[in-house]
Amino acid sequence: MYNVSEQFAEINKAGYTNAIKLASLSLDRAERLAKLNLQAAKLALEQGVEAANTVAAIKDVQEFVAVRAKLTEAGVQSALGYSRGVYQIASETQADISALAEEAWAAYTKGVAAWVEKAAKDAPAGSDAAVTALKSSMAATTAAFDQFSKATKQVVNFADASVRAATANAESFTKATTKRRKAA
Repeated sequence: MYNVSEQFAEINKAGYTNAIKLASLSLDRAERLAKLNLQAAKLALEQGVEAANTVAAIKDVQEFVAVRAKLTEAGVQSALGYSRGVYQIASETQADISALAEEAWAAYTKGVAAWVEKAAKDAPAGSDAAVTALKSSMAATTAAFDQFSKATKQVVNFADASVRAATANAESFTKATTKRRKAA
């Protein structure tokens, strides 16, 4: 006879292993985000000191306007760089978590399928309809998860392309504005 408690122990062990992987992944990404924030804070401090020194040396209105434009451009470039860094970390995290979820789901369905097959072999006579219904339910659940996974990937790819396009447009706008100011 098939030992159900062994099956549940294996499922629990897999869940525990996945929880450890997820915790490790989360801590790694939190560390990367903290480093990015520290770098951004250092850069902001350096730019603030530089801006204060530059503003203190201004002698006329035209110089003030030029300095203001230069400082604004530097601020926009810093913000874009920071946004790119945060987006990259978030995007990588999403991809890694999705891969972990898919891996966990595949292992879970494989384990449940093996359990269903073993249970079907050990089922009493006349329970064919129940076994068939259980197998059908598993197949439908697996197909639904696959469709959900594909749809999620499409949405993520669309969002990624949209963010990249918006970033490129912001960079182009900043460069064009800088060129116009220099030409004027």
